[in-house]
Amino acid sequence: MVNTPKPKVAIFGGSFDPPHQGHQQIVQQALKNLDIDLLLLVPTYLNPFKSASLASSKQRLEWCDTLFESIDKVCVKDYEVAQGKSTVTSQSVKYFNQNYDVCYLIIGADNLASLNKWHEYEWLNQTITWVIATRDNHDLETDGLRAWKILPLNAPMSSTQIRKDKALIHIDKKIKHSVKQILTINKDET
Repeated sequence: MVNTPKPKVAIFGGSFDPPHQGHQQIVQQALKNLDIDLLLLVPTYLNPFKSASLASSKQRLEWCDTLFESIDKVCVKDYEVAQGKSTVTSQSVKYFNQNYDVCYLIIGADNLASLNKWHEYEWLNQTITWVIATRDNHDLETDGLRAWKILPLNAPMSSTQIRKDKALIHIDKKIKHSVKQILTINKDET
C-alpha cells in the first residue's frame, strides 16, 4: 500500500466580522506566494480574545462561503463554528493535521503583539510557519518566531473600522447588502 502524502495547507482563521477586500487580498496573495495544495479559511465561532461579535457565527460563515468557496484551492471550513464555543488555534491545527499537512498559519501583523498569549503558542511556533499579512501602523516584531514569511498588502481597512464607521466601501458587492443590514440593525440597538 502506497502512503500518499497529505495535502499541504495554510490555515487562515479569523472572525471575518465582516469579511472585506483586505481578507480577499490576503487569500489571493497566499495562493500566489505559498507552496500549498489548499488554503483552509476557518471563521471563528468567537475569537478567544473577544467577548462578542457583530454578526452571528452562522452569518459570518455564510459571508465567507459566498466570497471564497468558488475560488480554486480555497476551502471554507466550519470546524470552529460547529464547536459552538470559542476554539483555540492549536486545537484547530491539531484537528486539521489529521487529514492535511498544516504548514502555514496566516495572521495579521496586528496579532504579533499578543501571539505569546495564544494557547500552546510554543507548540504552534515549533509546528507551523507564520505567514504575516502586513497592516498599516503595525510593526513586524518577529523576534521569537521560529519560521515566518511576509505577505505584503496594501489593504488600509479593518473589520473593526468597518463596524465603527458603518462604511461599506471595502465590502465586496456579493455581501454588501447583507453586511449593511447587520450594521443597520446593530446601529438601531445602540
